[in-house]
Amino acid sequence: MTTQMFLCVTLSMTMLAGTADAQLVEKTALTLDGAKKIAAAAEAKAKAEGARVVIAVVDESGSLLLLERLDDTQVASVNVGIDKARTAAIYRRPSKVFEDQVKNGRVSALALHGAVALQGGVPVTVNGKVIGAIGVSGETPSQDEDIAIAGAAIAISFTKP
Repeated sequence: MTTQMFLCVTLSMTMLAGTADAQLVEKTALTLDGAKKIAAAAEAKAKAEGARVVIAVVDESGSLLLLERLDDTQVASVNVGIDKARTAAIYRRPSKVFEDQVKNGRVSALALHGAVALQGGVPVTVNGKVIGAIGVSGETPSQDEDIAIAGAAIAISFTKP
């Protein structure tokens, strides 16, 4: 009986260990260094255009990794930039999608939890997977988005050959 019990426990533990391994996924994560590179690219574009913006970079869950407020940028843009980035990260699409939906009469998009319907949030992707997002706020909606796109584009250099 003791041998049978030992075999049963051993078999159960082996099955559980195999199940645990099957539940783990390897994925690329956005680091602080990566966030700094994204923000630097966006900042360079903003400064070249004389734009006064907030640049927010978040990880894939929408948690803030880095925030920059360029000189003379309105304080209100801090939270707006974060919200734009978070929207792009958690919904895995540009925040402009929600703005367009509202413009086209789908006002129920305003009720989506954690979504802000303002242009300027862009997902950061590596090998087709969203690893974070950048949100820019302070200038016109299209200029905010252009600056965010410049930052997100730097992620192409994060891919391994």
